[in-house]
Amino acid sequence: MTPSRAPAVELRRGRLSDLGALLALENAVFTTDNLSRRSFRHFLAAPGAMLIVAEDDGRLAGYTLVLYPPRSKLARLYSIAVAPRFGNRGIGLLLLHAAETAAARRRRYVMRLEVHEHNTRAIGRYEKSGYRLFGRHRDYYDDHADALRFEKSLDGIHTPARPGCANRF
Repeated sequence: MTPSRAPAVELRRGRLSDLGALLALENAVFTTDNLSRRSFRHFLAAPGAMLIVAEDDGRLAGYTLVLYPPRSKLARLYSIAVAPRFGNRGIGLLLLHAAETAAARRRRYVMRLEVHEHNTRAIGRYEKSGYRLFGRHRDYYDDHADALRFEKSLDGIHTPARPGCANRF
């Protein structure tokens, strides 16, 4: 039996030089509600946001964007995306854990997110990762679909770097 191996990726904070690759990834993964170049630029500089990228051999493999509302103990997973060519390698889960770790480091106690009601793969991943459904936003997306609202307590999230990858965020 071969031992499982974490993806050989580097996690780091996003930078302005990533803009072109982030935009290309966004357009490859999402068909509606895409972040614009201007939005990425804003989030990369905003003190109330953290954009973490996953790189594999210098290529952008994915990103996650977490927002930190002021005067709140909540964090919001705003977006997460993995490039199709890097699918099924565990990068999405690695990014999800990185988002949770980053939020815990900022002393946020709960992570919340919205997910398209028809995105069964993401819903399954969130549920397996300990997120629980707590609400719904009607007519939330450009295609008029609802968003399911999930949350997870961050109590007990450990903040050291994950084995098998370099974390620089």
